[in-house]
Amino acid sequence: MTTKDTPLEIVLITGMSGSGKSVALNALEDAGFFCVDNLPPELLVPFVALEKEHKASRVAIAMDVRTATSLPLLPEQLSVLKKQGVTVKSLFLDATTGTLVRRYSETRRKHPLSQTTSEHTVQGLRHALVEAIELERHLLGNLREQAYVIDTSILRPSQLQGYVKSMISTSSKQLTLVFESFAFKRGVPSDADYVFDVRMLPNPHYEPELRHLTGRDAPVAAFLQEQPDVAQMLQHIHQFLNHWLDVLARDHRSYVTVAIGCTGGQHRSVYLVEQLVQLFEKQWVTLKRHRELEAVSSEAIAS
Repeated sequence: MTTKDTPLEIVLITGMSGSGKSVALNALEDAGFFCVDNLPPELLVPFVALEKEHKASRVAIAMDVRTATSLPLLPEQLSVLKKQGVTVKSLFLDATTGTLVRRYSETRRKHPLSQTTSEHTVQGLRHALVEAIELERHLLGNLREQAYVIDTSILRPSQLQGYVKSMISTSSKQLTLVFESFAFKRGVPSDADYVFDVRMLPNPHYEPELRHLTGRDAPVAAFLQEQPDVAQMLQHIHQFLNHWLDVLARDHRSYVTVAIGCTGGQHRSVYLVEQLVQLFEKQWVTLKRHRELEAVSSEAIAS
């Protein structure tokens, strides 16, 4: 129930078709949100007014490129809601073009922007799908810039659900800093604002007693703490972010994602993320992700 002291909280989900919006909506429904899929942007303000009358407290709304003609209205609509005191968090789900092509091929669904006919060859269908995905990426570009972005390319549904639930626990009134460890061998996260390559640092993988551990384990942390290059890298990243975060906050950025990558995403990048969270969490709202620590199943996020 809403009161004068408890504003209506809205999570707006947008993103690429096939990137996992249904999975995100399910996570929010489990967290107690009233969920609506594919609401036309021009109905957002009237819908919120109705939910206020019904004393709703938490609402999640998914919008996608099926309402492309009215998507340009969305920034103005969100501005109106914020002026009314509504708490709005924007979530954008993304994935690589190759991943989206594979998901559509596996599910045999048609992309909302596809203009295909029965005369297309297999190669022609793939080309048309890639063109539709890139057009969608262009149409949604402005929304992505203002949102909390999650790259779902190699995430399991359970990982995505966890990321979404972490996101809704943060304040929308100040910048949220996200630290993410990853393995270069599995690709750079497309949701990263800054990427730091730490593959040149001493690697615990080559120490037999440390190989099976992670950067969150004390023996690995002790090994890395003894390495001058690791300490210098941590200091340089800390100084860089310390200098620019206030500037980003003044520019009204809601989220900044910092990705730290090593070869396997198990030791060095994980350790540095853990250390950076400790350094920044007292000053900024801080989240952390360790992309590679959970094994990725073959189950695809396909909606």
